[in-house]
Amino acid sequence: MAKAKRYAILSDIHSNIEALDAVIEDAQKQSVDKFLCLGDIVGYNAAPRECIRRIRDLNCVVVKGNHDLYCSDCTVHLTDFTDNAASVIEWTRRTITEEETQWLRSLPLTKPFLGLMLVHSTMDNPASFRYAFKESDVKDNFVNQGAHVCFHGHTHVPRIFVKRNSGGEGVTGIKSLDPIDMKLDETPHYFINVGSVGQPRDGIPKACYVICTVEGFKNITVEFRRVDYDIETAIQRIRNAGLPERLITRLETGL
Repeated sequence: MAKAKRYAILSDIHSNIEALDAVIEDAQKQSVDKFLCLGDIVGYNAAPRECIRRIRDLNCVVVKGNHDLYCSDCTVHLTDFTDNAASVIEWTRRTITEEETQWLRSLPLTKPFLGLMLVHSTMDNPASFRYAFKESDVKDNFVNQGAHVCFHGHTHVPRIFVKRNSGGEGVTGIKSLDPIDMKLDETPHYFINVGSVGQPRDGIPKACYVICTVEGFKNITVEFRRVDYDIETAIQRIRNAGLPERLITRLETGL
């Protein structure tokens, strides 16, 4: 029997190097084989270059998030953003190098990986960066997902969506579950939000990520992990960069 492979799946790092380093350390202690990144490496916090460098050094499989797009494409107008969000995007554009900008711009929106599918938002129209909070938000995703299991981020809220072909649950057989460690069944399709490393928004101010263990198509488990990190240093970086105080509150409260 082939040896099980363990993958650390990260999303929404958002320039928080303290959180990212804590997650990497935790994942390495769990003997993961590879890191997968679901995008939004940059934005919101004050260490974009450090986070880009760390992800590249890990040789991650990476897809593009909306903030990776906004921060690497100056033709994207920021009129639809709040003043806080726009100011951080503009600051990040000035802070990262041209080579880092080009690297972010080159990232794909979706990526298959050994039977799994990776996307930042949803598979029905990944370039639109739709938010998936409830069952009705993921109906079109499941039509386009293809793979048995797809991992995503974007909302900063960990969640498991299950689609059973027989229907009868929720929206056309779709059920939403709290983020629990579980062995995945063979029959349903899964759309799993891994939460946020750098700016959680579910009221738990710890870095969140998932370890997925794969031992053949029929034996897949997911484990949600929460990791303490040096929030005070991350906050001081925000202050030193002159970024909005609201970003500090989000780190402190996890909201």
